[in-house]
Amino acid sequence: MIQQIAFIIVLGAASYFIRKRILVIRANIKLGKPKEIKDRGADRMRNMLLVAFGQKKMFKRFIPAFLHFFIYIGFLIINLEVLEFIIDGMAGTHRIFAPYLGALYPFLMNLFEFLAVAVLVACAIMLIRRNIIRVKRFWSAEMTAWPRLDANLILITEIVLMTAILTMNATDQVLQTKMPEHYAATGKLFFSANLIPLFQNMDVVPLVIIERFAWWFHIIGILGFAIYVTYSKHLHIFLAFPNTYFANLEAKGHILNMPVVTNEVKSMLGLTDAAAPTGPPAEPGRFGAKDVNDLTWNNLLAAYSCTECGRCTSECPANLTGKKLSPRKIMMDTRDRMEEVGKSLSTGGAGLGDGKTLLNDYITKEEINACTSCNACVEACPVMINPLEIILELKRYVAMEESGSPASWNAMFQNIETNFAPWKFSPADRFNWANELKNK
Repeated sequence: MIQQIAFIIVLGAASYFIRKRILVIRANIKLGKPKEIKDRGADRMRNMLLVAFGQKKMFKRFIPAFLHFFIYIGFLIINLEVLEFIIDGMAGTHRIFAPYLGALYPFLMNLFEFLAVAVLVACAIMLIRRNIIRVKRFWSAEMTAWPRLDANLILITEIVLMTAILTMNATDQVLQTKMPEHYAATGKLFFSANLIPLFQNMDVVPLVIIERFAWWFHIIGILGFAIYVTYSKHLHIFLAFPNTYFANLEAKGHILNMPVVTNEVKSMLGLTDAAAPTGPPAEPGRFGAKDVNDLTWNNLLAAYSCTECGRCTSECPANLTGKKLSPRKIMMDTRDRMEEVGKSLSTGGAGLGDGKTLLNDYITKEEINACTSCNACVEACPVMINPLEIILELKRYVAMEESGSPASWNAMFQNIETNFAPWKFSPADRFNWANELKNK
């Protein structure tokens, strides 16, 4: 009874903190501008199933994809065992499914143990890649002490949790032989059986303590992990699904126009709908984006969905040539600014009026000016995040609100406006180069 009460208290506390954090994240995402996304539902569902659930884009790099695959599958399937943990904790039972599943139970437990070992090995290899081999994309400038520690903490936590499962199962198997009336038979479990010699000669009391400690450690670890990931880049475990569903489905070379500018141009050219209501034009909002509230909600959702894997930055031609632009940093900065504003608002602070902005205080003009709009970062992202959308909005603000683009760009803009081309000569002379061909 004491264990049941303790378990319900722990579960209730974890649920409270998870719900509280979810509401904070939701409020932060709603800082963005509204954007209605209801088109092409079948295509969006297919993207979610193939990219988020099926890990399709991960396999462009086989080694990390192979390791991530086992961690991902292990996370999904091993957590089915947590259902038994929860029922046992609330009902005061022990391995409640064992009598009902019969011979299927040992098969499932061996499958869970295989995945636990696979997750353990994969996490160990990933730790080696990050900290000993030091794969370059994990040590870029934006990967400061906290992002590196965050990744290591998760990997180490996974290893410890998997070890707890194997320890629990090993001691449980020993107790089945010593107290068969209290411990349901699980059959032989291949992987944890290798740990049985460590516990075979122990008395019942220390065995029960170790088994219960491993049980509690695992369930508290799972609940603690669920709370922690809401503060971590590992939030992508959950948000990758809505992010891939709401991702931009247009061809990657297609850049969305600004509606207010498009309408103004159409009006000047007499292309507006004659039946449209007349009256004074609506007051235009800010051109482009200066802070997170100028971005759309799905831009902010994407910032929370970022895995910080660095594939975007490792494919960025500007970054590869030594420029300061890093698409990963763009997403990390957007998330950090969003968190800062949200925290300020929740405590009665100035929020967006704190004197800081996403542009300049987090992301510099030098960074966004280095972007060539090639979409390499968009193509590389395993969860369909689009850093280019944010970069373009920041560029638009600099060009249209501040007239702060580089002088060479302004000259190009002027030429396009007057000559319909980037070059400074009359449109009538545009084809003069072909005259040379006629004389040959």
